[in-house]
Amino acid sequence: MKVSHLHSKHSASRRTHDLRHTGNMLAADTGANLRELMERMGHASTRAALIYLHKKAGRDKAIADGLSAMIDKSRAESSKAETDDATETQPQGGDEEASGT
Repeated sequence: MKVSHLHSKHSASRRTHDLRHTGNMLAADTGANLRELMERMGHASTRAALIYLHKKAGRDKAIADGLSAMIDKSRAESSKAETDDATETQPQGGDEEASGT
């Protein structure tokens, strides 16, 4: 490549596009959703933003692990709520004797 090509208008435009693409790919990798990517890029359609949401190795497992953690947390909270409700509805042992009945 000639040195003069490094400073051409096309080359600068290409580098800017590469930086924009890299920045949006990194944003997607950090968890930016489709709407957030669209806003960052100034696009009204989802078509362009979808380009940045590449499938990454290990993401399926990470998604499955995240869903499992959410389910486990929900089950633990439901179980605790049921235990708390059962404890609140049980009669207190000494109240009947104290009232004389």
